[in-house]
Amino acid sequence: MGLLWAIISWIIIGAIVGLIARAIMPGSQPMSFLHTAVLGVIGAVVGGFIGGLIGGKGIEGVMNDPWSLSTIVLAVIGAIIVMVLAGMANRNKN
Repeated sequence: MGLLWAIISWIIIGAIVGLIARAIMPGSQPMSFLHTAVLGVIGAVVGGFIGGLIGGKGIEGVMNDPWSLSTIVLAVIGAIIVMVLAGMANRNKN
């Protein structure tokens, strides 16, 4: 049940983080709810990596305590970074 709960938690957190990142970012981000959740999960990993670089628990902390405030903040920062990079990649395609 532990792995199933972790997967469900990451989907929920990914959706929340993705929505927060989309609300913070200026302009429109045309993407589905699924893309938003995936963006949030990827953002959490990026945020965990950034947290590790600045002396935090890093990705291990994100994996072990996904519901902490610091994890959510780092995940939102990571999701914004991923969103900016995705926006730049989409602009280059057009």
